[in-house]
Amino acid sequence: MSFKIFGDLLFCFRALCCKGPPPPRPEYDVVCIGLTGSGKTSLLSRLCSENTDNVVPTTGFSIKAVPFQNAILNVKELGGADNIKKYWSRYYQGSQGVIFVLDSASSEEDLEIARNELHSALQHPQLCTLPFLILANHQDKPAARSVQEVRV
Repeated sequence: MSFKIFGDLLFCFRALCCKGPPPPRPEYDVVCIGLTGSGKTSLLSRLCSENTDNVVPTTGFSIKAVPFQNAILNVKELGGADNIKKYWSRYYQGSQGVIFVLDSASSEEDLEIARNELHSALQHPQLCTLPFLILANHQDKPAARSVQEVRV
């Protein structure tokens, strides 16, 4: 059997059995920000079904493709250390949404710093018109604040 005939047969088989190739899923570029220790890396690892036992803070940034049934989120996670936060805005271009992760069990001081960073992001020209997801993480810890307590 020639390669062309085999290729045509394979195409027909896929069309019959698989109803053709699946339609491409739309992709969205999202930036994920928050202070160090807020849980950004763990969140993305869980969404990608990866092991979260040995998660270390992100230094710089990482990019993960998070697959969902109807779409793919290309998430750019930016480290939350003080020496990295000043570079966050360099990675905002092209974003179509923002995930802001905060540690709901953090100290009042850290919560205030997170609040200030969130307000800065909300006012940034490249982010101010985008949808924001604000995730109050670490709700399983005894010191966690409720959503009403961490409202901005």
